[in-house]
Amino acid sequence: MSETPIVLRYDRGTVVVSGGPRGFALETLPGVLFDPRTSHYRAPGRYYRAIVEYLLHHKIPYEDTARGWANEPVGWKLVTERTPRDYQRAAVNAWMKSGCRGLIVMPTGTGKTFTAFLCIEKVSRPTLVVTPKIDLMVQWHTEMEKSFGVEVGMVGGNEHNWQPLTAITYDSAYIHLEKWANRYGLIIFDECHHLPGPAFSVIANASLAPFRMGLTATPERADGGDMLFPELVGPIAYRLDITDVAGEHLAPYQTHRLYVDLTPQEEETYRRCRDEYRQFVAERGINMNGPEGFRRFLFEASRTPEGWKALRAYREQKRIVQAAQGKMELLEKLLLRHAHDRVLIFTADNATVYAIARRFLIPAMTNQTKPKERKSILAKFHAGYYTALVTCQVLNEGVDVPAAGVGIIMGGTGSATENVQRLGRILRKYGDKQAVLYEVIAKNTAEEFVSDRRRQHRAFQ
Repeated sequence: MSETPIVLRYDRGTVVVSGGPRGFALETLPGVLFDPRTSHYRAPGRYYRAIVEYLLHHKIPYEDTARGWANEPVGWKLVTERTPRDYQRAAVNAWMKSGCRGLIVMPTGTGKTFTAFLCIEKVSRPTLVVTPKIDLMVQWHTEMEKSFGVEVGMVGGNEHNWQPLTAITYDSAYIHLEKWANRYGLIIFDECHHLPGPAFSVIANASLAPFRMGLTATPERADGGDMLFPELVGPIAYRLDITDVAGEHLAPYQTHRLYVDLTPQEEETYRRCRDEYRQFVAERGINMNGPEGFRRFLFEASRTPEGWKALRAYREQKRIVQAAQGKMELLEKLLLRHAHDRVLIFTADNATVYAIARRFLIPAMTNQTKPKERKSILAKFHAGYYTALVTCQVLNEGVDVPAAGVGIIMGGTGSATENVQRLGRILRKYGDKQAVLYEVIAKNTAEEFVSDRRRQHRAFQ
């Protein structure tokens, strides 16, 4: 048999395979298929590690021009003096034992970022950290430069500086896929519950990185997308729940559900609007469970006058529940009760954010708030100049607000992920605070069922 080596090369997020011993079927290699468009054999980039391991195991000679990083340690060392906690060491060891692949699931405030730094030091290969938001990208960039004492790249928000250690947003990673997919040996997906979506999963599929890490407090997804993690990143290598560390490494906490009645007028309008839109979806056989059902409802509603009327009814019954008079009155009592605490108020939409901000003269933070203003608001909140802050989804993940000890949920989705993230915002250790999370729910409305769904997590049992 000829000893012609197999040749691996990189091409736009894929590994192209050619050559090989006489009679060897290239489709035997993991993930490799024939591409009739180019008459080449290729595999998505994520199969790079499996292909190399197969070739080494079967002692098949190969030439590797696909890998764009040196296959030797970079030599990064943490320059900051910080002693890892026992569970952080356990997380690093578990991830290493799983082949340096997989998810590390830890609650907000327990040091996921530092745990990742320990793993970067262990692997010591060019590393790309992918984050969902610009704020988080900047945060990672700052912490990595301080912790490793080297220049760190940043790609996103008009920054285009590629370095062996780089932070990037999911959007920029998707846009600039071809530039980086073969340049990094370790890829870290922060808040990785975003990853399994149709667009962002392309990032993981295209990357050649043999070492992979996902960081999140809440890996489960309502659409079942978390089932894709083993192939995109790896299985859950280590898991720490809020209940495991509350009171020791996180603030002790309580959760309360508070119910309010709709006014007679609100009740009448809510029932009429809800019956109107539900009749429309029933007549067209639309299942409103899940994003696909809602998209179909929007499509059908846009086609006829009856549809537009149903859509207006849907929005009106939502508005009534989210900004009910009883909710606002109860919110006032809670703000008075916690006048000396730092309070975060969460709503389901921006309109309710601004309504609360105007009524109670509370600073608002939404996706429309500019980064400079956002930074100023958070600094004043932490310093105690502001004692309350109202937001929609901006503070759900990634933003550090350690002074916050009280959370008030005025509205939201049925996502357990969102609910745990909101709880996590008030659990960072800060003095001797005792955290408390309130859910304010309109009685005898669909919001009761939404609340039941979002509490399906150990943290609320």
